[in-house]
Amino acid sequence: MDVSQYLQIFIEESKDNLQTLNENLLNLENNPDDIETLNAIFRVAHTLKGMAGTMGFVKMQKLTHTVENVLSEIRAGKLAVNSSIVDTLFQSLDALENYVEEITNTSNEGNEDYAELVKALGRIIENEDKSPTATVHTQASEEVKEKAENPSDQTLMDLPESQQLVKNNALSMGMNVFQVEIELSANCVLKSARAFVIFTDLERLGEIIHCVPSTQDIEDEKFESQFSVVFVTKETKQKIEETILGVSEVEKVVVNAFAPEENFQSNVQQEQSEEHTSTSQTQENNSAQNAKQQVSSKTVRVNIDRLDTLMNLVSELIIVKTQLEGLNVKENETGNNYNDSVEYLERITTSLHDAVMKVRMVPVETVFNRFPRMIRDVSRKLGKEIELVMSGEETELDRTVIDEIGDPLIHLLRNAADHGLETTEERMSIGKPRKGTIKLQAYQDGNSVVIEVEDDGKGININKIKNKAIEKGSVTKEEAATMTEHEAIELLFRPSFSMAEKISDLSGRGVGLDVVKSKITSLGGHVEVQTELGKGSKFIVRLPLTLAIIQALMISIGDEKYAIPLSNIQNIEDVRKEDIKLVQKQEVIVVRDEIIPIIRLRSVLGLPEEVDKDLMMGVIVKKGEKQVGFIIDSLIGQQEIVIKSLGKYLSGIDIIAGATILGNGEVALILDVNSLI
Repeated sequence: MDVSQYLQIFIEESKDNLQTLNENLLNLENNPDDIETLNAIFRVAHTLKGMAGTMGFVKMQKLTHTVENVLSEIRAGKLAVNSSIVDTLFQSLDALENYVEEITNTSNEGNEDYAELVKALGRIIENEDKSPTATVHTQASEEVKEKAENPSDQTLMDLPESQQLVKNNALSMGMNVFQVEIELSANCVLKSARAFVIFTDLERLGEIIHCVPSTQDIEDEKFESQFSVVFVTKETKQKIEETILGVSEVEKVVVNAFAPEENFQSNVQQEQSEEHTSTSQTQENNSAQNAKQQVSSKTVRVNIDRLDTLMNLVSELIIVKTQLEGLNVKENETGNNYNDSVEYLERITTSLHDAVMKVRMVPVETVFNRFPRMIRDVSRKLGKEIELVMSGEETELDRTVIDEIGDPLIHLLRNAADHGLETTEERMSIGKPRKGTIKLQAYQDGNSVVIEVEDDGKGININKIKNKAIEKGSVTKEEAATMTEHEAIELLFRPSFSMAEKISDLSGRGVGLDVVKSKITSLGGHVEVQTELGKGSKFIVRLPLTLAIIQALMISIGDEKYAIPLSNIQNIEDVRKEDIKLVQKQEVIVVRDEIIPIIRLRSVLGLPEEVDKDLMMGVIVKKGEKQVGFIIDSLIGQQEIVIKSLGKYLSGIDIIAGATILGNGEVALILDVNSLI
């Protein structure tokens, strides 16, 4: 069977499963006794193994199979979760991610077999005394065989203690627990493959909590033709029988129900009043989870290229709408109908644009989810106790922005952990909590999304920055002496500027910040810093909601038309010639008691200066806390514009962010406010 057509589905499903595995492993480390989390991890590992085997990725299947064996021992109560086991499981997760990355790039899993990691997982299991287990499996196998030959024998198997507890809990919550005995046809060739299909079908209906022989023996075909499972479900006995008999090469199915144990039942009744609240909460949580699953089932994966095509069509529609608005139609009956049609077209295109944008919007949770694991690893490497607090994960951004924002946030988080937070000893000596806190927050602010990375560490020492800059020759002593705090912090974003006293494979305060700034600027956003010595620092990243269609203010400078994104504009002011003052060779005006520098766009764009008018027009724009006034020739008005790239030959022009096509077919350049301020 040709499975190449399923490769993209395999990659997407594997990435989702690995992310789920990552989150659940973190939860298991913090809650080692959480049986639900353990079961969820086991199910994901089992799914990954089956998918890899189906696609023919043998090395990935082998590694996942070994991971599943370790998880089986934990589920059976033969292993206790500890930091060493979790570390090894995380290493396995990294290896699986590497496999998926290699498959994504080359359609092949590569040559790395992670033999040492497989051995390490094997050693975890080998530390157990396996002989009693082998005896139990042998006896149980015989029992299954005997029952298959004598289906009238209704004796139910004795479960291990941990599975017994799971069974009793399930029965107390009104679930059904069945012992399902399956006999395959005598001429069945691929017995393990047929068993895998049965397991997959059953897990769609509930959860397998025990299997005889073991899953490993079944996968290795170390059984005759009979095997047995203990199964928790809400479905009926008839449904289970129909499901299994629907699989080919199944000869016989016997389903027997477990009844609640009397002692357990009486204990539940005695404790029912005490645990009523807890049980209600659990049921509510199950209901919420079911509701979430129902919502998720209505989602559809769409290739981003198809969305781009749809967005381009919407863009062209908006351009046509703009052209129609620009036509001069006489005010008669025909003109009125024409205007009504244009207004209707505008409503339709606006609604269509909003709908397309909502399809392209992705919650930042898809990026944030990778960071708890990263902070866990960083904290262990640094020997610091660090807590990551995330909020606003539901905030949505355009898919193109989401794909690019991950790396800059990694830089900021590593800087906060490595050089923002003090060591545990330093924190305790100055009366701070021993555990440092990093807050990662996202929220929407108008047409922008703001992402903040804040730490409660030592803050940024402005004097140290100045001294480092003098040492590197970036500024003179005289320049450093007159620098404001904001100007000094901006030095951190210069290429190769670092405050690290020694090179670290993690970060230094400043290592990579030039990359952070350039990436965020290329996305049409900007980054600013707030800091207080001894209290901590906050990096604030402001990004546009979308990079495709925006509201802009159209202006004219000379004979050319330009666009300024409306999200950057504060207000528009009349500027009188006599109100312009010169402060340290910089022209400024005073607007409502604020001193605002002004920039003459004619000069920036290389156009000849006009003779100063007594009354000029200024557009006040804002970047973070900084405001600047642009002196322009005239206003055209507000307009919805489609952003077009300048192409690779003009990509190096800093002051231009792109271009747009106007209704009359002219091209107007879009000014990059971030680079002008």
